[in-house]
Amino acid sequence: MAQITLDDLAHSYHPNPSGPDDFALKQLDMTWRDGEAYALLGASGCGKSTLLNIISGLLHPSQGRILFGERDVTNAPTADRNIAQVFQFPVVYDTMSVRENLAFPLKNRGMAGQEIAERVQKVAAMIDMEAVLDRKARGLTADAKQKISLGRGMVREDVNALLFDEPLTVIDPHMKWELRTQLKKLHRDFGHTMIYVTHDQTEALTFADKVVVMHDGRVVQTGTPQDLFEKPAHTFVGYFIGSPGMNLFDADINGRTARIGDATLDLGRPYAASGRMQVGVRPEFVRVGTGGDGLPARIRRVEDVGRHKIVRLDVMGVETAAIVGEDATIPTDIDRVSFVPEGINVYADAWRVAPQGETP
Repeated sequence: MAQITLDDLAHSYHPNPSGPDDFALKQLDMTWRDGEAYALLGASGCGKSTLLNIISGLLHPSQGRILFGERDVTNAPTADRNIAQVFQFPVVYDTMSVRENLAFPLKNRGMAGQEIAERVQKVAAMIDMEAVLDRKARGLTADAKQKISLGRGMVREDVNALLFDEPLTVIDPHMKWELRTQLKKLHRDFGHTMIYVTHDQTEALTFADKVVVMHDGRVVQTGTPQDLFEKPAHTFVGYFIGSPGMNLFDADINGRTARIGDATLDLGRPYAASGRMQVGVRPEFVRVGTGGDGLPARIRRVEDVGRHKIVRLDVMGVETAAIVGEDATIPTDIDRVSFVPEGINVYADAWRVAPQGETP
């Protein structure tokens, strides 16, 4: 196992990049701590797989260095990095049995037969394939083959890191939950450094100690699921994390007062920033009502999703969501919304601005 350090890393698929827009992965300095489980989260095309392939050695960066511990592996081939990588689509040997596929990485490293048998049996139980160990991989379903790929990634205990590139895409929903649980158990038992690429926020938030959110080739925030929910560092994080995502309102900010359209809002704490200013509030912190203080609103529809209701509103031309309890009675004459002060975030040019006096 090893700490992974990315030093001044960037990558372009253009031979002669002329500006930031030519880079699939923009300049990045980052440390992945030894033994932690990370999710690399973002929309398709944001640079997640590019970054993972640079770490694994499948792709050489345009600039910068990759360190495993103190060792510079920037120019080292994949085989010399001692990592295991599982791809989005299954990579198995069809002519081998499930048992032989799982044992293959261990045989390549000269492990003793009894150790191989014990390890294969343990991993087969984790991926629920004990009953088919002696079946050829050919003819198995796509999700069964992907479980073999996952098992091959997990079978070694001596790797520097385990890298997963959207590995559950072809797995049925129930098995996804089971395999995420097994991956978390594997991490607890063996303490591998794990990096799990996904565009699914549920997978990311339930798997990882830390979530790394990428947008447009750039890491915009690294933090715990609670960090991402309560203090999104970028408006993209607010939008991408949560269902529904964060509500955003263009605003003029003066100290602790925001002017949104013709209405004013007390932010609770003073802010000092310039640029395009926005107020962000998650639906969980929006309160709906009739009359009194707040921003003028008009109800559009109510969606009952079982565990709660989502009230969709028009707030001065901005489509806004509020979450209320499943048993709440929602009046049809709602004409105001207000915000829980602790749930308000302020953004300048899409980046979060800390209120004056906030402890980092």
